[in-house]
Amino acid sequence: MKYNLQLTFQYGLTIFLSAFLLFQVQPLIGKMILPWFGGSASVWTTCMLFFQATLLFGYVYSHWIVKMLSPYRQSILHIALLLISLSLLPLTASEIWKPTGSENPTLQILGLLFASIGLPYFVLSTTGPLIQAWFARERTGGIPYRLFALSNFGSMLALLAYPIAFEPMLPTQWQSYCWSGLYVVFVLTCAILAWRNRHSIALIEAEKESAPAPSASRLMIWILLAACPSILMVADTSFLTENIAPVPMIWVAPLALYLLSFIICFEGSGWYQRKLFLPLLVAALFILAYLPTLGLNELPVIVSTGINLFSFFVVCMVCHGELASQQPNSRYLTTYYLMLAVGGVMGGFFVGIIAPYWFTENYELSIGIVLTGIVVALVFLSNAQFKNIQLKIAAVTGIASFLVLISVIRIGDHSHDIAGIELSHRNFYGTLKVYIDQANGYKTMQHGQISHGNQFIDPAKAQEPTTYYVRESGVGQAILVKSQSSQPIKVGVVGLGVGTLAGYARKGDQYRFYEINPQVIDAAKKHFTFLSKSPADIEYVLGDARLQLEQEPNQQFDVLVIDAFSGDSVPIHLLTQEAFTHYFRHLKSDGILALHITNRFLNLSPVIKTAANTFNQDVKLVSFAASKTKVGYRSEWALISKDKKAFRDIQFINAQEIEDPKGFTVWRDDYSSLLSIIK
Repeated sequence: MKYNLQLTFQYGLTIFLSAFLLFQVQPLIGKMILPWFGGSASVWTTCMLFFQATLLFGYVYSHWIVKMLSPYRQSILHIALLLISLSLLPLTASEIWKPTGSENPTLQILGLLFASIGLPYFVLSTTGPLIQAWFARERTGGIPYRLFALSNFGSMLALLAYPIAFEPMLPTQWQSYCWSGLYVVFVLTCAILAWRNRHSIALIEAEKESAPAPSASRLMIWILLAACPSILMVADTSFLTENIAPVPMIWVAPLALYLLSFIICFEGSGWYQRKLFLPLLVAALFILAYLPTLGLNELPVIVSTGINLFSFFVVCMVCHGELASQQPNSRYLTTYYLMLAVGGVMGGFFVGIIAPYWFTENYELSIGIVLTGIVVALVFLSNAQFKNIQLKIAAVTGIASFLVLISVIRIGDHSHDIAGIELSHRNFYGTLKVYIDQANGYKTMQHGQISHGNQFIDPAKAQEPTTYYVRESGVGQAILVKSQSSQPIKVGVVGLGVGTLAGYARKGDQYRFYEINPQVIDAAKKHFTFLSKSPADIEYVLGDARLQLEQEPNQQFDVLVIDAFSGDSVPIHLLTQEAFTHYFRHLKSDGILALHITNRFLNLSPVIKTAANTFNQDVKLVSFAASKTKVGYRSEWALISKDKKAFRDIQFINAQEIEDPKGFTVWRDDYSSLLSIIK
């Protein structure tokens, strides 16, 4: 008994460590490379695709090694792989992979991840099915599938621990050292288990028992049941952050619920009950289909978010519960997990590769909702036993009618979204739309659900700055102050939008716009006139502004505007000490740095004030309340100048000092914490 407990602990520890490290390295490496690709949410989507693909290769390896090699050869090969993977420690992202602006970001990210963490992540990915196969071999009659629940518990713990404990406490480099140290411990425990199993024969004897192989249809059902939650997890996270609550780190919630459903369903205590969850699934799919058509802004954020997440969790419970109910004989354990990995990769590939480059709208959530309904319906009908043909016809008719209903709801919603659209285009950086608002008399560029600028249709008012950039705003006042002299000025703008700030330009002025998304530049030129009718000399720099400013010679800006925030999400790499070093290098001695810090969920003032203090500069916060005509939006701009004396003499409207934050640490490229500034 003591031996069995010790054995189970060793297997459990190894699987727990591997899962914990898998989900710790994901946000860690993501944080390292996010600044290189403009802080786009698509970076995370692409990372997820890499992680899922590598997991698939790990499961293929596990399946092959168990089926094709003797226990002794399995042990020798895997120990060798474990030792070789140590050569890539400590974990880091090589700067040779930094983009210059012209590369395909998806391929660049995949290549970077492969070169930086490919082998260690691959080794970790093999652990779940391989260790469970060894466990079944060494302890015949044991329940290896409960180890899968333990694995997902380790994953969820790592996911929640990173933003709460690791990120606020440790710089990125020390996070890397801690991860690397734990990885060494994992290699040791896994190598010990591999060496122990080199002479095991229990599984070989067990395989002589007759156990029918899963049919092709059963394999396909496993793949589809794994693919549906994978699609919905990423697609619903995007919907949640763009439409309901763009709260920092909200992406943790769907992923945590996804893992929690695995834990509950595979723990083995029968938590998943069809009679309870199938009716809930009908309600959940209807809610997910209908939710985008509601006036979500009229509902409290906590209510709309809670409804969305509960519905998503029900979908995960049903799909993963059905998967758990179809666990095969241990002989086919690696085949089972391989199909789960194939489904996960299919979902990630669809959302991460096909959707951004093939669709002009965000159709993947709708496809995921309807596909889930179809797959679960097929599983239900294949297992259901009807007393007579009439009941079966009624069930099929009811299910088909429901699937048609949610399909019609989603098609109608998408038809409404594209009505009156001049431009709808999508790429790695998101969905870009241009449409005319006849009621208010202006044209709008929309990125996701965020307005990136309005322009009046009336030619007489077309060049008048609007939204966050009206003359009373902080940036408007900063440019007007510098324009008081008869000399031309030079303005740098990080984030183009529709080019609204060019509305302030005079003849002889120079405006240099930094924009990472080539489609934004194209749309601003073709569909708006701020740029084409500006009397200034307009320049465009394609690529991440931070990287471009690092490489460029001193631009001598009179005003440098930092406005690359997409709604309430924040590209942290634009607010670090290293970033401010480059900003001040490019400013004239009396230049003004204007940072757009309007945000519903984050208080960015401590970040700006601490950075200003670090460089011994004064900072003023200029607030503007939304105008009644809806021309000007509510805005907050932080203004900093290198010339402290001249800056203090400027009387900005609605300006106030920012109090010194107590105990707040300046953000650096290797240290930042969103938890510290959440309102």
